[in-house]
Amino acid sequence: MAGVTHVVLVTWEPGTDRAREADAVVAEHLARIDGVEDVRSGTSVSTEGLEGGFDWMLVVRFRDRTALAGYLPHPEHRPVAEFIGAASDRVVVFDVED
Repeated sequence: MAGVTHVVLVTWEPGTDRAREADAVVAEHLARIDGVEDVRSGTSVSTEGLEGGFDWMLVVRFRDRTALAGYLPHPEHRPVAEFIGAASDRVVVFDVED
């Protein structure tokens, strides 16, 4: 089975920067979920300036599609999803199979 990489791009509500709070919520919850192999989050350090208006990114690497499917309803995912949903202006999610 191939792994899956889950990418979330976020634009915070205008006039806010919630990146540190989001990083803390992610660090507290996501590593506890079975099938999560790696978690990365943060703001861009690119010098290209091609972020397209996005402020923050979350990347979660899953063992396989089954692990991704189990992640979405998982109780440890809920605080992260709720925080992002309440604090964001725009969210894009993209999943790729390795």
